[in-house]
Amino acid sequence: MTASTQASAYRPPAWLRNAHVQSVLGSSPLRRRRGERALAACGAATRPVDVDGGDGVRLHGLHSRVVGTSSRGLVLLMHGWEGSVDSSYMRLTAAQLLRRGFEVFRLNFRDHGDTHHLNPDLFHSNRIDEVVQGALDVSRQFPARPMFAAGYSLGGNFALRLGLRAPAAGLPLAHVAAVCPVLDPALTMQQMERGLWLYLRYFEKKWRGSLQRKRQLFPDHHDFDDATLKLGMRELTQWMVQRHTDFGSLDAYFDGYSIAGNRLEGLGIGADILMSEDDPVIPVAEFRALLLPTHARLEVARWGGHCGFLESPRLDGYAERWVADRLERCVAARAAA
Repeated sequence: MTASTQASAYRPPAWLRNAHVQSVLGSSPLRRRRGERALAACGAATRPVDVDGGDGVRLHGLHSRVVGTSSRGLVLLMHGWEGSVDSSYMRLTAAQLLRRGFEVFRLNFRDHGDTHHLNPDLFHSNRIDEVVQGALDVSRQFPARPMFAAGYSLGGNFALRLGLRAPAAGLPLAHVAAVCPVLDPALTMQQMERGLWLYLRYFEKKWRGSLQRKRQLFPDHHDFDDATLKLGMRELTQWMVQRHTDFGSLDAYFDGYSIAGNRLEGLGIGADILMSEDDPVIPVAEFRALLLPTHARLEVARWGGHCGFLESPRLDGYAERWVADRLERCVAARAAA
Protein backbone atom coordinates (compact mmCIF):
# COMPACT_ATOMS: atom_id res chain seq x y z
CA MET A 1 0.00 0.00 0.00
CA THR A 2 1.06 3.63 -0.45
CA ALA A 3 2.97 5.05 2.49
CA SER A 4 0.76 6.87 4.98
CA THR A 5 2.75 9.93 5.98
CA GLN A 6 2.84 11.12 9.56
CA ALA A 7 3.79 14.74 10.21
CA SER A 8 6.83 15.01 12.43
CA ALA A 9 6.83 16.69 15.82
CA TYR A 10 10.25 18.19 15.03
CA ARG A 11 10.16 22.01 15.29
CA PRO A 12 13.58 23.70 15.22
CA PRO A 13 14.07 27.37 16.15
CA ALA A 14 13.82 29.81 13.24
CA TRP A 15 17.60 30.19 12.83
CA LEU A 16 17.89 26.42 12.29
CA ARG A 17 15.27 26.18 9.55
CA ASN A 18 17.71 26.35 6.67
CA ALA A 19 18.44 22.98 5.06
CA HIS A 20 22.09 23.76 4.37
CA VAL A 21 22.71 25.04 7.91
CA GLN A 22 21.17 21.82 9.23
CA SER A 23 23.18 19.57 6.92
CA VAL A 24 26.54 21.29 7.46
CA LEU A 25 26.24 21.74 11.22
CA GLY A 26 25.05 18.15 11.54
CA SER A 27 28.49 16.86 10.57
CA SER A 28 30.54 19.74 11.99
CA PRO A 29 33.54 19.34 14.36
CA LEU A 30 31.43 20.89 17.14
CA ARG A 31 28.89 18.12 16.85
CA ARG A 32 31.58 15.45 16.63
CA ARG A 33 32.96 16.69 19.94
CA ARG A 34 29.47 16.65 21.40
CA GLY A 35 29.14 13.05 20.28
CA GLU A 36 32.42 12.12 21.97
CA ARG A 37 31.32 13.71 25.24
CA ALA A 38 27.84 12.17 25.16
CA LEU A 39 29.19 8.69 24.60
CA ALA A 40 31.85 9.07 27.29
CA ALA A 41 29.23 10.28 29.79
CA CYS A 42 27.28 7.01 29.44
CA GLY A 43 29.98 5.09 31.27
CA ALA A 44 29.71 2.24 28.79
CA ALA A 45 32.43 -0.29 28.13
CA THR A 46 33.35 -0.22 24.43
CA ARG A 47 35.60 -2.68 22.67
CA PRO A 48 36.64 -3.28 19.04
CA VAL A 49 35.29 -6.42 17.42
CA ASP A 50 36.26 -8.25 14.22
CA VAL A 51 33.28 -9.32 12.14
CA ASP A 52 33.04 -12.15 9.60
CA GLY A 53 31.37 -10.90 6.41
CA GLY A 54 31.51 -14.32 4.72
CA ASP A 55 33.66 -15.47 1.76
CA GLY A 56 36.80 -14.20 3.47
CA VAL A 57 35.48 -10.66 3.95
CA ARG A 58 36.57 -8.98 7.16
CA LEU A 59 34.59 -6.15 8.72
CA HIS A 60 35.08 -4.26 11.95
CA GLY A 61 32.97 -2.51 14.54
CA LEU A 62 32.60 -1.35 18.13
CA HIS A 63 30.42 -3.00 20.76
CA SER A 64 29.23 -0.89 23.72
CA ARG A 65 27.31 -1.84 26.82
CA VAL A 66 26.82 -0.34 30.26
CA VAL A 67 28.34 -2.96 32.53
CA GLY A 68 26.16 -4.24 35.36
CA THR A 69 22.85 -3.54 33.63
CA SER A 70 20.50 -5.95 31.90
CA SER A 71 20.25 -5.51 28.14
CA ARG A 72 16.93 -4.47 26.56
CA GLY A 73 18.25 -5.60 23.19
CA LEU A 74 21.07 -5.17 20.69
CA VAL A 75 21.03 -2.36 18.14
CA LEU A 76 23.18 -2.57 15.00
CA LEU A 77 24.00 0.99 13.88
CA MET A 78 25.12 1.79 10.32
CA HIS A 79 26.66 5.04 9.09
CA GLY A 80 26.32 6.93 5.82
CA TRP A 81 28.64 6.88 2.82
CA GLU A 82 32.17 7.97 3.83
CA GLY A 83 31.08 8.14 7.46
CA SER A 84 32.25 5.74 10.16
CA VAL A 85 31.52 4.36 13.60
CA ASP A 86 32.93 7.64 14.95
CA SER A 87 30.59 9.94 13.02
CA SER A 88 28.76 12.35 15.31
CA TYR A 89 25.30 10.88 14.65
CA MET A 90 26.62 7.37 15.33
CA ARG A 91 28.04 8.37 18.71
CA LEU A 92 25.03 10.47 19.68
CA THR A 93 22.57 7.75 18.72
CA ALA A 94 24.63 5.16 20.58
CA ALA A 95 24.60 7.39 23.67
CA GLN A 96 20.80 7.72 23.51
CA LEU A 97 20.40 3.96 23.24
CA LEU A 98 22.91 3.12 25.95
CA ARG A 99 21.19 5.48 28.39
CA ARG A 100 17.96 3.54 27.78
CA GLY A 101 19.45 0.14 28.49
CA PHE A 102 20.29 -1.11 25.01
CA GLU A 103 23.65 -2.48 23.96
CA VAL A 104 24.97 -1.09 20.69
CA PHE A 105 27.12 -2.40 17.86
CA ARG A 106 28.42 0.30 15.50
CA LEU A 107 29.46 -1.36 12.24
CA ASN A 108 32.00 0.05 9.79
CA PHE A 109 31.25 -0.76 6.18
CA ARG A 110 34.19 -1.99 4.11
CA ASP A 111 36.74 0.83 3.49
CA HIS A 112 35.15 3.14 6.08
CA GLY A 113 36.82 4.32 9.23
CA ASP A 114 40.25 2.77 9.65
CA THR A 115 39.39 -0.47 7.81
CA HIS A 116 40.83 -0.06 4.31
CA HIS A 117 43.51 -2.66 5.07
CA LEU A 118 41.06 -5.46 5.84
CA ASN A 119 39.96 -6.28 2.26
CA PRO A 120 41.72 -5.74 -1.09
CA ASP A 121 38.55 -5.06 -3.12
CA LEU A 122 36.77 -1.72 -3.06
CA PHE A 123 33.57 -0.87 -1.21
CA HIS A 124 30.46 -0.29 -3.26
CA SER A 125 26.84 0.13 -2.26
CA ASN A 126 25.65 -3.24 -3.56
CA ARG A 127 27.77 -5.15 -1.05
CA ILE A 128 24.69 -6.08 0.97
CA ASP A 129 25.63 -9.79 1.25
CA GLU A 130 28.62 -9.07 3.47
CA VAL A 131 26.54 -6.77 5.67
CA VAL A 132 23.92 -9.52 6.08
CA GLN A 133 26.63 -12.04 6.97
CA GLY A 134 28.28 -9.48 9.25
CA ALA A 135 24.98 -8.87 11.04
CA LEU A 136 24.57 -12.63 11.51
CA ASP A 137 28.05 -12.82 13.02
CA VAL A 138 27.28 -9.90 15.35
CA SER A 139 24.06 -11.64 16.43
CA ARG A 140 26.05 -14.77 17.25
CA GLN A 141 28.73 -12.92 19.18
CA PHE A 142 26.22 -10.83 21.13
CA PRO A 143 23.01 -12.86 21.39
CA ALA A 144 20.96 -10.21 23.19
CA ARG A 145 17.34 -10.25 22.09
CA PRO A 146 15.51 -8.51 20.56
CA MET A 147 17.88 -7.31 17.83
CA PHE A 148 17.35 -4.09 15.88
CA ALA A 149 19.05 -2.19 13.05
CA ALA A 150 19.21 1.55 12.44
CA GLY A 151 21.05 3.67 9.91
CA TYR A 152 21.51 7.10 8.41
CA SER A 153 21.51 8.01 4.70
CA LEU A 154 23.23 5.11 2.88
CA GLY A 155 23.26 3.31 6.23
CA GLY A 156 19.49 3.71 6.32
CA ASN A 157 19.32 2.13 2.87
CA PHE A 158 21.44 -0.79 4.12
CA ALA A 159 19.29 -1.12 7.25
CA LEU A 160 16.09 -1.39 5.21
CA ARG A 161 17.66 -3.89 2.81
CA LEU A 162 18.85 -5.84 5.82
CA GLY A 163 15.26 -5.88 7.04
CA LEU A 164 14.12 -7.25 3.68
CA ARG A 165 16.66 -10.07 3.78
CA ALA A 166 16.58 -10.87 7.50
CA PRO A 167 13.85 -13.56 7.55
CA ALA A 168 15.38 -15.62 4.72
CA ALA A 169 18.89 -15.22 6.16
CA GLY A 170 17.83 -16.36 9.63
CA LEU A 171 18.78 -13.01 11.13
CA PRO A 172 16.70 -12.40 14.30
CA LEU A 173 15.88 -8.79 13.45
CA ALA A 174 12.80 -7.34 15.15
CA HIS A 175 12.61 -3.78 13.79
CA VAL A 176 14.43 -1.25 11.61
CA ALA A 177 14.76 2.54 11.90
CA ALA A 178 16.13 4.64 9.02
CA VAL A 179 16.92 8.36 8.90
CA CYS A 180 16.97 10.03 5.44
CA PRO A 181 17.69 6.70 3.70
CA VAL A 182 18.82 6.72 0.08
CA LEU A 183 15.90 5.32 -1.92
CA ASP A 184 16.73 5.75 -5.62
CA PRO A 185 20.49 6.41 -5.96
CA ALA A 186 20.09 7.61 -9.56
CA LEU A 187 17.81 10.42 -8.40
CA THR A 188 20.11 11.18 -5.47
CA MET A 189 23.00 11.61 -7.91
CA GLN A 190 20.88 13.97 -10.03
CA GLN A 191 19.85 15.94 -6.94
CA MET A 192 23.47 16.48 -5.93
CA GLU A 193 24.48 17.45 -9.47
CA ARG A 194 21.69 20.02 -9.71
CA GLY A 195 21.89 21.34 -6.17
CA LEU A 196 24.42 23.25 -4.11
CA TRP A 197 27.93 22.26 -5.21
CA LEU A 198 29.02 21.82 -1.58
CA TYR A 199 27.63 18.29 -1.19
CA LEU A 200 29.03 16.86 -4.40
CA ARG A 201 32.47 18.31 -3.68
CA TYR A 202 32.39 17.00 -0.10
CA PHE A 203 31.70 13.42 -1.17
CA GLU A 204 34.15 13.61 -4.09
CA LYS A 205 36.94 14.70 -1.75
CA LYS A 206 36.17 12.02 0.82
CA TRP A 207 35.91 9.25 -1.78
CA ARG A 208 39.13 10.27 -3.55
CA GLY A 209 40.95 10.12 -0.23
CA SER A 210 39.56 6.65 0.40
CA LEU A 211 40.63 5.44 -3.05
CA GLN A 212 44.12 6.88 -2.60
CA ARG A 213 44.48 5.02 0.67
CA LYS A 214 43.33 1.80 -0.96
CA ARG A 215 45.90 2.20 -3.72
CA GLN A 216 48.67 2.77 -1.17
CA LEU A 217 47.72 -0.36 0.77
CA PHE A 218 47.20 -2.63 -2.26
CA PRO A 219 49.37 -1.22 -5.09
CA ASP A 220 49.41 -4.55 -6.97
CA HIS A 221 45.62 -4.75 -6.85
CA HIS A 222 44.81 -1.12 -7.70
CA ASP A 223 46.80 0.54 -10.48
CA PHE A 224 44.51 3.47 -11.27
CA ASP A 225 46.30 6.78 -11.91
CA ASP A 226 45.79 10.26 -10.52
CA ALA A 227 43.81 11.25 -13.63
CA THR A 228 41.17 8.72 -12.59
CA LEU A 229 40.97 10.30 -9.15
CA LYS A 230 40.27 13.68 -10.74
CA LEU A 231 37.09 12.45 -12.40
CA GLY A 232 33.80 13.94 -11.28
CA MET A 233 31.36 11.96 -9.13
CA ARG A 234 29.31 10.47 -11.98
CA GLU A 235 32.34 9.59 -14.11
CA LEU A 236 34.25 8.15 -11.14
CA THR A 237 31.25 6.05 -10.14
CA GLN A 238 30.94 4.77 -13.71
CA TRP A 239 34.66 3.88 -13.72
CA MET A 240 34.24 1.99 -10.44
CA VAL A 241 31.17 0.12 -11.73
CA GLN A 242 32.87 -0.96 -14.95
CA ARG A 243 36.21 -1.89 -13.39
CA HIS A 244 35.19 -3.26 -10.00
CA THR A 245 31.66 -4.69 -10.28
CA ASP A 246 29.73 -7.06 -12.53
CA PHE A 247 26.87 -4.64 -13.17
CA GLY A 248 28.08 -3.45 -16.55
CA SER A 249 26.37 -0.06 -16.47
CA LEU A 250 25.72 2.78 -14.07
CA ASP A 251 21.95 2.33 -14.40
CA ALA A 252 22.17 -1.35 -13.46
CA TYR A 253 24.40 -0.54 -10.50
CA PHE A 254 22.02 2.12 -9.16
CA ASP A 255 19.06 -0.18 -9.69
CA GLY A 256 20.86 -2.86 -7.70
CA TYR A 257 20.56 -1.01 -4.40
CA SER A 258 17.44 1.06 -5.06
CA ILE A 259 14.62 0.58 -2.54
CA ALA A 260 12.23 3.03 -4.22
CA GLY A 261 8.66 2.44 -5.34
CA ASN A 262 7.34 -0.96 -4.27
CA ARG A 263 10.64 -2.56 -3.24
CA LEU A 264 9.93 -2.27 0.47
CA GLU A 265 6.48 -3.82 0.23
CA GLY A 266 8.00 -7.18 1.15
CA LEU A 267 9.35 -6.03 4.52
CA GLY A 268 8.50 -8.79 6.95
CA ILE A 269 9.40 -6.77 10.04
CA GLY A 270 8.38 -3.40 11.43
CA ALA A 271 10.14 -0.29 10.18
CA ASP A 272 10.19 3.44 10.91
CA ILE A 273 11.52 5.99 8.41
CA LEU A 274 12.29 9.66 9.15
CA MET A 275 12.70 12.13 6.29
CA SER A 276 12.75 15.92 5.88
CA GLU A 277 10.96 17.86 3.15
CA ASP A 278 13.98 20.10 2.61
CA ASP A 279 16.65 17.38 2.30
CA PRO A 280 19.14 18.82 -0.23
CA VAL A 281 20.47 15.39 -1.19
CA ILE A 282 17.45 13.05 -1.39
CA PRO A 283 14.19 14.23 -3.07
CA VAL A 284 11.26 13.97 -0.66
CA ALA A 285 8.89 13.12 -3.54
CA GLU A 286 10.43 9.63 -3.62
CA PHE A 287 9.17 8.99 -0.10
CA ARG A 288 5.61 10.06 -0.83
CA ALA A 289 5.55 7.51 -3.68
CA LEU A 290 6.76 4.64 -1.48
CA LEU A 291 4.68 1.50 -1.21
CA LEU A 292 5.03 0.19 2.33
CA PRO A 293 3.43 -2.62 4.34
CA THR A 294 1.06 -1.66 7.15
CA HIS A 295 3.72 -2.33 9.80
CA ALA A 296 6.05 0.31 8.34
CA ARG A 297 5.67 4.02 9.17
CA LEU A 298 6.94 7.13 7.40
CA GLU A 299 7.45 10.39 9.30
CA VAL A 300 8.18 13.56 7.33
CA ALA A 301 9.49 16.74 8.97
CA ARG A 302 9.14 20.20 7.42
CA TRP A 303 12.78 20.95 8.23
CA GLY A 304 15.93 18.98 9.04
CA GLY A 305 18.16 19.02 5.97
CA HIS A 306 20.08 15.82 5.29
CA CYS A 307 20.42 13.88 8.56
CA GLY A 308 20.53 17.14 10.52
CA PHE A 309 17.39 17.62 12.63
CA LEU A 310 19.25 19.90 15.06
CA GLU A 311 17.21 21.47 17.84
CA SER A 312 19.33 24.02 19.72
CA PRO A 313 22.66 25.89 19.90
CA ARG A 314 23.97 22.83 21.77
CA LEU A 315 23.42 20.92 18.50
CA ASP A 316 21.21 18.33 20.15
CA GLY A 317 19.50 16.21 17.51
CA TYR A 318 15.92 15.06 17.14
CA ALA A 319 16.95 12.15 14.88
CA GLU A 320 19.08 10.25 17.39
CA ARG A 321 16.35 10.61 20.02
CA TRP A 322 13.77 9.55 17.42
CA VAL A 323 15.69 6.34 16.71
CA ALA A 324 15.89 5.50 20.42
CA ASP A 325 12.20 6.36 20.94
CA ARG A 326 11.06 4.12 18.10
CA LEU A 327 13.12 1.14 19.24
CA GLU A 328 12.11 1.65 22.87
CA ARG A 329 8.47 1.71 21.75
CA CYS A 330 9.01 -1.58 19.93
CA VAL A 331 10.44 -3.18 23.08
CA ALA A 332 7.46 -1.99 25.10
CA ALA A 333 5.01 -3.37 22.51
CA ARG A 334 6.74 -6.74 22.51
CA ALA A 335 6.65 -6.85 26.31
CA ALA A 336 2.94 -6.01 26.35
CA ALA A 337 2.24 -8.70 23.77
